Amino acid sequence: MKAYQKITSYILLSAFVTLGSCKKDFNSVNTDPIGKSTTTPSQLLAPALVNILSTNMTRNRSFNNELMQVTVDISDAEGKVFRYDVRRTWGDSPWNNFYPELTNLRDIYNIANQPATLNTSYKGISLITQAWAFQILTDVYGDVPYSQANQGKEGNYEPVYDKQKDIYLDLFNKLEEANKLLAEGKTIIASGDPVYKGDISKWRRFGNSLYLRLLLRISGKAEVSAQVIAKIKEIAETNRVNYPIMEDNSHTAKILWNGTNSSTAVYSSPFMINVRAVDFRTPAITNFFLGNLTNWADPRINAAYGVNGYNKFGIAAGPAGLIGVPSGYDTGSSVVKQSYFYSDAQSAGVTLQTDPNTGIIMNCAEVDFILAEAAAKGWISGTGESYYVKGIADALNYWIPTMFTSVSDPLLISYINGADMTWNNNLPLNNTTAGSPSKMELIHLQKYYAMFLVDFQEWIEYRRTGHPFLPKGTGLANGGRMPARVNYPLISQSTNPTSYKAAVAAQGTDDINTLVWWQKP
Repeated sequence: MKAYQKITSYILLSAFVTLGSCKKDFNSVNTDPIGKSTTTPSQLLAPALVNILSTNMTRNRSFNNELMQVTVDISDAEGKVFRYDVRRTWGDSPWNNFYPELTNLRDIYNIANQPATLNTSYKGISLITQAWAFQILTDVYGDVPYSQANQGKEGNYEPVYDKQKDIYLDLFNKLEEANKLLAEGKTIIASGDPVYKGDISKWRRFGNSLYLRLLLRISGKAEVSAQVIAKIKEIAETNRVNYPIMEDNSHTAKILWNGTNSSTAVYSSPFMINVRAVDFRTPAITNFFLGNLTNWADPRINAAYGVNGYNKFGIAAGPAGLIGVPSGYDTGSSVVKQSYFYSDAQSAGVTLQTDPNTGIIMNCAEVDFILAEAAAKGWISGTGESYYVKGIADALNYWIPTMFTSVSDPLLISYINGADMTWNNNLPLNNTTAGSPSKMELIHLQKYYAMFLVDFQEWIEYRRTGHPFLPKGTGLANGGRMPARVNYPLISQSTNPTSYKAAVAAQGTDDINTLVWWQKP
């Protein structure tokens, strides 16, 4: 901080010295002829969401997918995430990219709250998108700057790290307020909305669906579980009219890449602009991820449903066919890559690298599985079966639209039965070991595939549930323990040392094995 102050003082001193010799036309010469001193919510929304989502997708590919046995970046080098060898720098990207955009999302609310520019819909959208970003931050790091974050303009350069419990409870307040604000239905500029093209009703559904995700996430904490379960029941069942949620894939929150979500803007996928084609197809797909899909004869890897012969998940067959590699293998094992995700350079058609549907913020299938879990646990009506089946259908229909026309579609029933994923009310609710099926294992395994490409959610849900059961390779580092969080960025220690030390003292060692609040018993 002292070095920063010295640099700042030098710059200011230089400015004052120079000012005395160049007073003439100073204001006109030093006015940016291009930049603007004011902005609007519609101008801030799209860039902020695109940048956050781009960070999510790149970290999903290189971090989440490696931890959660989607892919393996085959190498015997150190620092390989699939071996739980997580370096401190892995936490830098979300932190450094999210917080600047959270300033923009907060500014949307402030501008829309001014008398001259009052718009309750933009206020609601701001609260929802802030809740979405902060939920990811706190689930990735634990305690993070929240109540005092993004206050640099107000002179607060060293914000406190709020406790995760307090963050969650305030996110609930934000989502409650957003639901009420969006109920007013004030119009927004459609061309500036990269998610729903100005459809306020869908924003409201997204906000309440995100609310369900957050409620379920902390439902295991005894100190809040009663209130949380009651709220889940209210949103999901007793007060659905006032809490609309996602019901089909048209409600899924996503940004369609390549300009297909707007007539005036082009949004480029980070898989295209940040990842070379050769790098995109470098990681191998794992035995676990691919093995289930092939055993189920899953249509998402059936070339008949793809474009130009390419399956919807864009998986290339290796020399021996659709074969994955083990994750967490020992160094020196000479593992050979076979199946991998196609890159755009290998096809004139759509691959996963070029697919406009990869920009998922939150999808309808996740909501189905949230409801399935709530029903199976007796929090809402039903056994969970109908929500479970609908979740499978919505997950498949996202990639292959209208493949299944309803939850009673004979093709869907045939697929579920053939894949040996049929619901059984006689199964126990939960289990602790692989090989002993339970309702939670059924739900969370399908939820794992439904959340393919969705930021860190597979990893976060694994930390909450222990599902799906991932095989543990003998080459795992960290004692074979799945990382519980990532380290705070080094910049947080150097620029905000007092608050950083207080956070570590309260939460625990800044270590990948320190549990966040909702993980602790």
